[in-house]
Amino acid sequence: MSTCEKAGAEATSVVSSDRVSSLPPEIKGDILSRLLVEEAVRTSILSSTWRNAWTDMPKIFLQDGKLAQTKFVTLVDMVLALHKGTIEEFNISGNKSYHYEFARWMLMLSRRSPRSIIIKLNSLPEYRIPSCLFSIGNLKILHMENCTILLPRVFQGFKRLTHLSLKLFSSTDMDIQNLISFCPVLTDLRLVRFEGIRCLNIQAPELEYLEVVGGFEDINLDAPNLEWAVLTLNPKAKAYQSVPIAHDTKNYVKKSLGSVSDIKQLAFFGFFPEASIKRVHTYEAPCRIYSLGAYLSYDMLLGREASLDRLFIVPECP
Repeated sequence: MSTCEKAGAEATSVVSSDRVSSLPPEIKGDILSRLLVEEAVRTSILSSTWRNAWTDMPKIFLQDGKLAQTKFVTLVDMVLALHKGTIEEFNISGNKSYHYEFARWMLMLSRRSPRSIIIKLNSLPEYRIPSCLFSIGNLKILHMENCTILLPRVFQGFKRLTHLSLKLFSSTDMDIQNLISFCPVLTDLRLVRFEGIRCLNIQAPELEYLEVVGGFEDINLDAPNLEWAVLTLNPKAKAYQSVPIAHDTKNYVKKSLGSVSDIKQLAFFGFFPEASIKRVHTYEAPCRIYSLGAYLSYDMLLGREASLDRLFIVPECP
């Protein structure tokens, strides 16, 4: 390459670099939000214009990975302390123990009013969710794993929350009932592998999707807009080896499903001994029943005008 060609290439490189560096802060933040925070912070060494660009990232993804525990703690503290933009999504995951720092992180995070929070910290014991997290009014999406949920005495609810996903958690009947009922626009609810909950009372007027996996003993569902539901009974739960599903004989299913009217697909999976199902009345609702040993899989597809009131599963009296 001639001297002139080299000079031209260098000039083009400088111009391209200047164009990238001169991007508005919000554009830089969007670019960096596609990286892990650790990688985004490293861009501060590129030039003075990128030095603080990561502090405007709208989406924050923190993963401990191969980082030492102390380095990850320092990273999270720095991000939450120095971030100055709007946080749309906060996603943190890790396998090391951060129980000592967790409450501090949640307090710092709650002051930033994020719209989406995803917490996947897997080290035992469960992380107790501090009351400050339940005060975030702008929250729209909340996913938490390996946690203990005890609502504060003064809980105003999540008025904008549309998606709630809880996995590997413990709570009480009343706390979960209040948490759900105080989310008036909730459309997507997932409760997977929980302890401490015997009776699920779900009142959600806007709920469209429901997934429940656990060893609950009873469920009362009032969700008139529900379209898709999966209820999985833990086959290891002792309750289902001795406590019948229907406490009110033939009207139990109808009562427990409440005002569900527009559902399109409903599936039950769990420990249902074949002898416990005596008969099925279908009337006008098209359905298919498969009974395989200890498992009953029920898959029903309903038209828009069909109603669950037309179908009853009547357990045999004990």
